[in-house]
Amino acid sequence: MINHRQSPYRAFFRRHRASLLAAAAGFCVILGILFASQLDLSPPAVAEAPLNLVQTGLYPVVERDGRIESPFVAVVESVQDAVVNVSARSREERMPWWFYGPNYVTSSGSGFFFRKDGYILTNSHVVQDAVKLTVATASGYKYEAELVGSDPMTDIAVLKIEPEEEVTVIPFGDSDALKVGDWAIAIGNPFPQQGLDRTVTVGVISAKGRSNLDFGPEGPVYQNYIQTDASINPGNSGGPLLNLRGECIGVNAAISTPSGGSVGIGFAIPINMARAVVPDLIAQGKPQRGWLGVGLSSVTERDAKRQGLDAVKGVKIDSVVANSPADKAGIKPGDIVVGVNSQTVDNASQLSVLVSTIHEGTTVPIEIVRDSKHMTLSATIGDRETYLASRPASDDGDFRALDWMGMQLMSFTPEVARALGVEFVEGVFVRRVYSGSPADRASIVKGTVILQVNKQTTQSLDEITAVARQLEGRSERVALIVQEPDGTVARKVIRQ
Repeated sequence: MINHRQSPYRAFFRRHRASLLAAAAGFCVILGILFASQLDLSPPAVAEAPLNLVQTGLYPVVERDGRIESPFVAVVESVQDAVVNVSARSREERMPWWFYGPNYVTSSGSGFFFRKDGYILTNSHVVQDAVKLTVATASGYKYEAELVGSDPMTDIAVLKIEPEEEVTVIPFGDSDALKVGDWAIAIGNPFPQQGLDRTVTVGVISAKGRSNLDFGPEGPVYQNYIQTDASINPGNSGGPLLNLRGECIGVNAAISTPSGGSVGIGFAIPINMARAVVPDLIAQGKPQRGWLGVGLSSVTERDAKRQGLDAVKGVKIDSVVANSPADKAGIKPGDIVVGVNSQTVDNASQLSVLVSTIHEGTTVPIEIVRDSKHMTLSATIGDRETYLASRPASDDGDFRALDWMGMQLMSFTPEVARALGVEFVEGVFVRRVYSGSPADRASIVKGTVILQVNKQTTQSLDEITAVARQLEGRSERVALIVQEPDGTVARKVIRQ
């Protein structure tokens, strides 16, 4: 007879049968409650998290009308209807020997209303050479626009339409008050062929005072860009860059990218620069330029140590024009300018921008360092055009032009160097580069100074004209030694 041993599990269940049945019944009750509540297993902390974020300020969210939303929503709702699409119809630029009749092209950009009576701010490069301008508003209306004024040197332009609707305007903010890390909102019409009107992107102010950027032969001379990582793409040019108050702090203008699309490095013209130019564009179609009358160069580490500066910043004065505003203010060669009109000056480009936007007759403080001592002088700003027009004929220099290898060339004079705020060297100045030309293919840009051609020194327009005649009819490579706009010396090869 086989003796079966009793399982220890069976003995356990017999001893605790009542307790186990009670526990099972309790579990079923709990399970039923959970099904009745639609299985909401979320812990209370998850449901309360957004409210905690609002209170602690960990994320930029606000509570409005009982709901939590991004603060960008209110900004966009208040200003997006002010943004317009600008279409420019122009004749396609061709080399003179390619011309077989007019060929029209249409390009698109952005802009925005800043006055109720139909004034629109945009970029100069958006409307450059246009024979017809069309503005499309958020409501679907289309208008033929008038070009009121344009300033290629700052890349600012003003258009005017006669609106048949109530227009939304964007107020100007204060770009000088911006800090790196502030929120930035860009609105524009990227990739217009795809109809992506009034696209909104958000980022921060990445940097201020960016200059000496190469945006091609037609790029602006006066540069003091705001850099942002808010995505800016082709077609965004002319649109507003906004702060959290819905004020325009910049005019979106350019991107820096190897691919032609946004990679998080976009540039906007500070609205305070536009604010200085716009009244002149409306009143007379062109800006009035302030003039100080100095030649400039960069501050070196040696200069900074000699003058007791805390950093290698400021602008060194190389020369002072006799009887100029700078001369009358007591500015001398060797001085280092560190501030103009209560604004810090870090480089020559920044100084040129600040002076150019100050109107004639305005007296401003100029902060300098001389013999390691800080001092403030007062200068009454002059008018650049008045100075250029009043110079004696012997001072005019050689302003003839030569078209060669797809470049428009002129002699580089001390006057041209002073006007551009760059150091003077003897050579030939590249005033313009034609798109698709041999010079363009060799990566030569506007503002380059040609020092040598095929090992022959070219210090004047006559000398480079003689070299060009020697090379007529030859199909060979031409080697140039040039000084690029950033001051570096390089070798370029042009294939005819």
